[in-house]
Amino acid sequence: MMRFSSFFHLPAIVALSGLAVSAPALAAHKDQPKSHTPRPAPQDKSHGQVIHLFWKNEEIYDHNRQTVTLTGGARAQRGNVTVDADTLIGYLRPKSKAPAHTKTTASKKTTPQENTTNSSSSDDLELYRVEAIGHVHVYNQEDQGWGDHGLYDIDKAVMVMTGQHMKFTTPHQLMTARDLVEYYPDAHISLGWGDASVTTSDGKRITADVMQAFELTDAQKAANKASTSNQPNGDQTQQNNSLDRAFGWGHVIIRTQSQTAIGDRGVYLAGPQLARLIGNVHVTQGQNQNNGAQAIVNLKTGISHMLAGSTSPIQGLIVPNEATP
Repeated sequence: MMRFSSFFHLPAIVALSGLAVSAPALAAHKDQPKSHTPRPAPQDKSHGQVIHLFWKNEEIYDHNRQTVTLTGGARAQRGNVTVDADTLIGYLRPKSKAPAHTKTTASKKTTPQENTTNSSSSDDLELYRVEAIGHVHVYNQEDQGWGDHGLYDIDKAVMVMTGQHMKFTTPHQLMTARDLVEYYPDAHISLGWGDASVTTSDGKRITADVMQAFELTDAQKAANKASTSNQPNGDQTQQNNSLDRAFGWGHVIIRTQSQTAIGDRGVYLAGPQLARLIGNVHVTQGQNQNNGAQAIVNLKTGISHMLAGSTSPIQGLIVPNEATP
């Protein structure tokens, strides 16, 4: 039995590139005894990064559906992104062929034997989608996500998660959603549907019907770290923050330790810690409340600026001995 990591002791591995693997090779591997170490398929990187698949129990190749199912605890790795699940289903398609040069094709005479070889090479397949079922865990060096069911689209580099208690974490943020989460590991974007929320490590929380969160790029993180380290009293919150901005649509609620702001839609900028809400805005602090068409909320200072709409004035309720928002 091959041992690939301290977490997984797996009997088999196949390396697929974007992915190139022949159907006969998979079928032949199914008939091999478990004690035999299979040879990895040729790695054709012209279709993207190589994907490595690991599994504990069975590997089932379905020629009619063009799928390969890995059971008993399986793992798919592509670049720095890893997907673990109870079962992984890989969806295969014919690999696109590079266009042949016209002159070479016209001048070359093929023999019957060569035609047979070319026909068999057309059976080469590539992996374009991975379905994860049961205890799904997707992660890279910094981000992690959990759910019951996942679908990883290799062409678009997106992981779609569903199930109970879905959540995605970064070192300093947490995103949850009720219905569905889309995760783009290469672009560092998360999109939550259904009572979605983003909670920062310093206690700020944003909820909405639909929430889209953008993380800082590596260059932005390095710039923040350099700027704060050069200052005697650098803002550690900014240095440790990995969230760049978040957009919310539908019943947007922003909560801090002292304020709650509600609107139809909004955007939060993590660097300056500013949020802008638009549509039926209500800002509440204690028993005080201001209503308006728009508001700019400074989550760092706790000061909110209400903006009137074209037809709706600003309204406020101020309670004596209460701080004004």
